[in-house]
Amino acid sequence: MIWILQVLFSPLPTPALISLIAFGAGIILWVISRPKPLLPPVDLNKQSVGIEGGARRSALLTDNKLVSYYFEDAKTLYEVFQRGMHVSGNGNCLGYRKPKQPYQWLTYKQVLDRAQHLGSGLLQKGCKPSPDHFIGIFAQNRPEWIISEYACYTYSMVAVPLYDTLGQDAIVYIVNQADISIVVCDKPEKAKLLLENCEQQKTPNVKIIILMDLFDKELKDRGAKVGVEILALQEVEELGKNNIREPVPPKPEDLSVVCFTSGTTGNPKGAMLTHENVVSDAAAFLRATENSVEITSSDVSISYLPLAHMFERVVQTVAYSCGSKIGFFQGDIRLLTDDVMTLKPTVFPVVPRLLNRIYDKIQSNAKTPVKRCLLNLAVMMKTAEIKQGIIRNDSIWDQLVFKKVQKTMGGRVRLMVTGAAPISPSVLTFLRTTLGCQIFEGYGQTECSAGCTFSMPGDFTAGHVGSPLACNIIKLEDVEEMNYFSSNNEGEVCIKGPNVFKGYLKEPEKTAEAIDKDGWLHTGDIGKWLPNGTLKIIDRKKNIFKLAQGEYIAPEKIENVYVGSLPVAQVFVHGESLRSCLIGIVVPDPETLPEFAAKLGVKGSYEEMCKNPATKKAILEDMIRLGKEAGLKSFEQVKDLYIHTEMFSIENGLLTPTLKAKRADLAKFFQKEIEALYSSMQE
Repeated sequence: MIWILQVLFSPLPTPALISLIAFGAGIILWVISRPKPLLPPVDLNKQSVGIEGGARRSALLTDNKLVSYYFEDAKTLYEVFQRGMHVSGNGNCLGYRKPKQPYQWLTYKQVLDRAQHLGSGLLQKGCKPSPDHFIGIFAQNRPEWIISEYACYTYSMVAVPLYDTLGQDAIVYIVNQADISIVVCDKPEKAKLLLENCEQQKTPNVKIIILMDLFDKELKDRGAKVGVEILALQEVEELGKNNIREPVPPKPEDLSVVCFTSGTTGNPKGAMLTHENVVSDAAAFLRATENSVEITSSDVSISYLPLAHMFERVVQTVAYSCGSKIGFFQGDIRLLTDDVMTLKPTVFPVVPRLLNRIYDKIQSNAKTPVKRCLLNLAVMMKTAEIKQGIIRNDSIWDQLVFKKVQKTMGGRVRLMVTGAAPISPSVLTFLRTTLGCQIFEGYGQTECSAGCTFSMPGDFTAGHVGSPLACNIIKLEDVEEMNYFSSNNEGEVCIKGPNVFKGYLKEPEKTAEAIDKDGWLHTGDIGKWLPNGTLKIIDRKKNIFKLAQGEYIAPEKIENVYVGSLPVAQVFVHGESLRSCLIGIVVPDPETLPEFAAKLGVKGSYEEMCKNPATKKAILEDMIRLGKEAGLKSFEQVKDLYIHTEMFSIENGLLTPTLKAKRADLAKFFQKEIEALYSSMQE
């Protein structure tokens, strides 16, 4: 054998020959070590089934009966947690850590006991064990958030999350709209914010503020002056422990949470979600993944996405129902990587913004031609495996190329779920190869408890949001003014099923706008059925506007195309009915801009690169190129740009807490720049 190789490769020097043999051996090892492919649970060419009335249901269902629960003994969120305690054998449940320390854990029983103590303490303070009684929770993700939530569920009360990124006016509105008299806070600063509103008599209903963290006597005295009692969480738990009350478990049809959606304009709306709503959504996820990525008590998930939103809440409902563990981040997103590497999660809920950052980081690290060539080869080889249904993180390509990035995710991730916003198909495919785990994409909104569609296991194509979940059916309704018709398999996405909410709190008119007389939730999103029965979101109904010549513009669709440009981190597309063209506000990506600018011969600081006219010209050209490739019409392309150096964020009021653009606020913020762009161009 050696002789044959020597004859074949005799012109090669010995080191090169050894390298070639090693490479060939690696290829052979890669082939023979491949695990068996994942078998999809349905025919991937028929992932949904048409039913009477033009709607479609999941092909996972054998009939038209929708899923309301997965486990017979877990039909409410209260029962879900009880089940978790039993199936885990009272295992670890909630984990937390201090800086540079290992995780500490509370067991399921410890959490349930503390929830019962806190709930009993709330009853001692005048609360009623009823779904008509609302408790505010104003805190970052941490174990006490869950203890407060389940204190509510133990006595059939309703949790109402508050979050400071809504702004003070919105918090006042929510407290009054939900008639909240007791708020559980994490930090004294949030208690002070609430007290300010009490002092100004904006929130006269607030009578008790319960604090998770330590506070001083001055705060307690300040509260007493306006008739607000300030109590420590531990104090209320102790009160309840000494006056323990039997649980008053909720029924599936009882309210569990009023989740106020931030919205891009006006006051937030309180989506009323029952126990059945949330449990059915979690059940549909379990039904979709039961034969591919079974969740067990050995799984652990990282909690950093806001608990005030339903995506994270459904993820945790799935975890508790299977006895899994939840580890909380320290509260500082800058330390998330350290938390992840310490926790080593197996389940990782993500949003596209984070995945895009991972993608950019991997790409920017492949600086030399050799590294880029090796990265592209590894991606190509693993993509070929994925197309055959093989998902793994132990191939030779993982060892050579991807192990480092996998370690930054903890090294044990086997399941990721992305939602909340669209993700680029190329990014999704790339990360499925590099991270070596299953990445599912879901689509939905608060009003359907988080998700209504989900990727089918074994379907590793991208560019769609999967097929209907087993808890709902979906139909597409005509939108004549935008030329979308259900006869062409296009239209507004409408949802019906046990995961659809009961309406907006005390807002019958807005409820009627969202849910029609036949029970269909109208999402405002425009969808298209693909030939394989999956749904693709192609447009947005609510944010459309007309240009001067009468052309309809859907800016979010255009922005989703433009954000695929390598140097672009964020983009805001703007147009007006008295203008004949669109303009854009672009925030370049600080990590990818230097390499992009270097090819133009542009150097300097981030700010200097952004100010350089050559940078703006090249970014605009790249965006136009992407627009043409995506089939944008000429009037849908921006004609000029303003380059901005500060990211749109929740903190500066330009993004909602779910990271959607606040279009009216963005237009107001950039009014001077917008006017300058229109003035400088000849229309």
